[in-house]
Amino acid sequence: MVSRSTRTVFHMNNGAMINAVGVGSWMGRQGEGRHVTNMVKTALKLGYRHIDTAANYGDEASVGQGIHESGVPREELFITTKLASEDHWDPMSALETSLGKLELEYVDMYLMHWPMALRADGSALQPDESPTFLETWHLMQEVLKTGKTKAIGVSNFSLKHLSSLLSHPATTVVPAVNQVEAHPCLPQHELLRFCRDKGILLVAYSPLGKHKFALDLDIQKIAHRLNVTPAQVVLSWGVQRGTPVIPKSEHEDRLAVNLSIIELSNDDMEVLDRLHLKPGMHRSVCGFHSPELGGSCFGSNLTFRIPKYQGRESFLKAAKLRQPDATYRKTFCAIIIKS
Repeated sequence: MVSRSTRTVFHMNNGAMINAVGVGSWMGRQGEGRHVTNMVKTALKLGYRHIDTAANYGDEASVGQGIHESGVPREELFITTKLASEDHWDPMSALETSLGKLELEYVDMYLMHWPMALRADGSALQPDESPTFLETWHLMQEVLKTGKTKAIGVSNFSLKHLSSLLSHPATTVVPAVNQVEAHPCLPQHELLRFCRDKGILLVAYSPLGKHKFALDLDIQKIAHRLNVTPAQVVLSWGVQRGTPVIPKSEHEDRLAVNLSIIELSNDDMEVLDRLHLKPGMHRSVCGFHSPELGGSCFGSNLTFRIPKYQGRESFLKAAKLRQPDATYRKTFCAIIIKS
């Protein structure tokens, strides 16, 4: 077993580098708070240099405070924030607002959080309504020219979204990354291959699958043999397959362990690559992706049904949606596009 350095990085298509292991600032609830600031400070003390936040998390000011209180020089950091769906009309103004909250002159990565726009009342635009995600991307290309972000990318984009974006004549910038839910139960193999072919780095959020499969016997066997935790096994799989990972935790001991990436054998990698093929294992762990659809918004979905899951209310709150099911259906239809 060979330990990897916490400084392991991946190269993006713009020539810049991104840390292999970052830390997400979504604490399972929206809003600013000292808990977010303390988490950021602790992560930076432990050696993290990649911090991931978003306008919709409602915690950018607390993230920025943690960055400034840490004393870590700005040039050592990789900071990602994301464009909210309510701001697709004006990405430049939205980024300036985020920078003001973060108290930074620039971010390293600015992502379109979702390939859909929301009106001020939270209702979703249909895919052909303006601004489409294509129009928003072309506005983001102009934002890139200002230097207020060093790179632009997307999040939660399917094969169909990416294909439409890359083939559009007004697209002059290939997204540097596509940040999606990815873990052994939702490995996104096809999407990963597509992104590699197009020079797009796939970045994994929820890389531990919210620990839903940590007790799987195969993962336990690998962890026991290598004398590491199941979390180390799963995160190491993500990094070794070429995807930066963004786990999150408020606990210092877990944050430290998550940085300890190890090298897995080819046999171990194959076991994890195929974990999702076990009965009942191919699924999303995020409330906003329906397990009833056999995966998430990245699969080949032939039908749409309103999902029933415990995380539904938290998603509605996070997305500022409090409409009846008809609007809820439209929102998901805008996200889940057949590929």
